[in-house]
Amino acid sequence: MVRARSKATTARRKKRTRKLTKGFRLARHNLYRQAIVTLIRARAFAFRDRRAKKRDFRRLWIVRINAACRMRGMRYSEFMHGLQLALVQLDRKALSEVAIHDPGTFDQLVAVAREQVTAEGKKLAEKAKQRETAAAAK
Repeated sequence: MVRARSKATTARRKKRTRKLTKGFRLARHNLYRQAIVTLIRARAFAFRDRRAKKRDFRRLWIVRINAACRMRGMRYSEFMHGLQLALVQLDRKALSEVAIHDPGTFDQLVAVAREQVTAEGKKLAEKAKQRETAAAAK
C-alpha cells in the first residue's frame, strides 16, 4: 500500500500562513519558514503594543487635562483630588474631551474641584489647631 502523504492539509496550513503574512516585505510573505518566524514576532509585538497603546493614551489625556488646568490656575493633582472629593465620576478620557471641546463646562469642573480642595484645607487646618491646643493643655 502506498504511504499516505498529507499534502492537502499541509498546503491548507501554508496557505493560511501566507494569507496572514500578506503585506510583509520581501521573502517574509512568501517563504514559509521565514513567514512563520515573522508572524510569531508580529503577534508578540501586537500583544505588547495593545497594552502600550492604553498607556500612551492615558498619558496623552493627563497632559491635556494638566494643560487645561494650568490655564485656569490649578495643578493636575489638585484638580483630580478635588474631583474625587466632589464624587465626580468622569474618567480622564472624558475630562480630556471636555477640556478641548467644551471649555465652559471644564471651567465649572475646575471651580468644583477648587471648592472641595479649599474646604478640605480648612478642615485640616482646624484639626491641626485642635491638636496644638490639646498638646498645649497637657
